[in-house]
Amino acid sequence: MRIRAYSDKDLAAVAQLFTDAIHGLAVTHYDEAQRKAWAPQPPDLGIWERRLKPLKVLLAQDAQNSEALLGFVGYEEDGHIDLMFTSPLAARRGVASQLLGRAEAALRELGVARLYTEASLLGRPFFARQGFTVKEEQHIELRGAQFRRFAMVKALEKT
Repeated sequence: MRIRAYSDKDLAAVAQLFTDAIHGLAVTHYDEAQRKAWAPQPPDLGIWERRLKPLKVLLAQDAQNSEALLGFVGYEEDGHIDLMFTSPLAARRGVASQLLGRAEAALRELGVARLYTEASLLGRPFFARQGFTVKEEQHIELRGAQFRRFAMVKALEKT
């Protein structure tokens, strides 16, 4: 696996990976109406372009096939982990752990003392394994669908 920075040419692949992850991996946690609200098909690339623009985004690619996107993380320089998604074809292969580790290292270098995220039902166990703790449960509405998510934090020790 190779991790690299996002570029504008990756827009469609990132949006599709997100959509595939929601409609593939989240089936056990979210009903069809929620999945359609969270990840409309086809993805709106204009929305995705605006969503990714303020973020630092790292991509994981297959080492043998540079066209195959395995996952991505999008974060802000204040420690906010905004997006963390893995392709259904690469789930449970360490992709998200490596991406989060790379983002965490970059944020440590910037002097960030705390990471925070809003984790989905599916993402909560992953973030817990990475040392995040739940600060509060949240209930939000997106495109008419109701969702539970978890505000989670992780203190970064100084190295």
